[in-house]
Amino acid sequence: MSELTTVARPYAKAAFDFAVEQGDIANWQQMLAFASEVTNNETMKDILTSAMSPEYLADLFNKVCADQLNTHGQNFISVLAENSRLAVIPHISILFDELKSDYDKEVNVDVTSATSLSEDQKVAMSAALEKRLARKVKLICSVDPTLVAGVIIKAGDTVIDGSVNSKLNRLSDALQA
Repeated sequence: MSELTTVARPYAKAAFDFAVEQGDIANWQQMLAFASEVTNNETMKDILTSAMSPEYLADLFNKVCADQLNTHGQNFISVLAENSRLAVIPHISILFDELKSDYDKEVNVDVTSATSLSEDQKVAMSAALEKRLARKVKLICSVDPTLVAGVIIKAGDTVIDGSVNSKLNRLSDALQA
């Protein structure tokens, strides 16, 4: 999986840089999301792994996407086909979304709590995280009753574990040492 991400990264960066230059980030995001869905189609997966010429694959892919892709998007698909990279479009789309979030100074934060958070708690948590991370925060909340109490917050590589379950495990380890 990480190999595909490594392969997709330069293409995502190139597409994003071009989209920024053209002032067309939202349209590129939509085109890549649509192309990603086409790539994930079972029939298309079989076609992409067949021994067809890159020109034929690019033409077929562009016909399937029809008017969902503009001229630049179709050219991008042709470049991917020439380099046998059509299968990495879903990864390109994900990386493009991440680049857009960085560009917009936004971050998705996964918050797992023992019980549902109230709106006041979500607002307070968002404000504190925006201050700490220096980015606009979008909370993605979930409930895990096994935490006993508290929350686990994940923002990219940052993890803040304030769950009682974690504290009990640390206490147990300290007592056994």
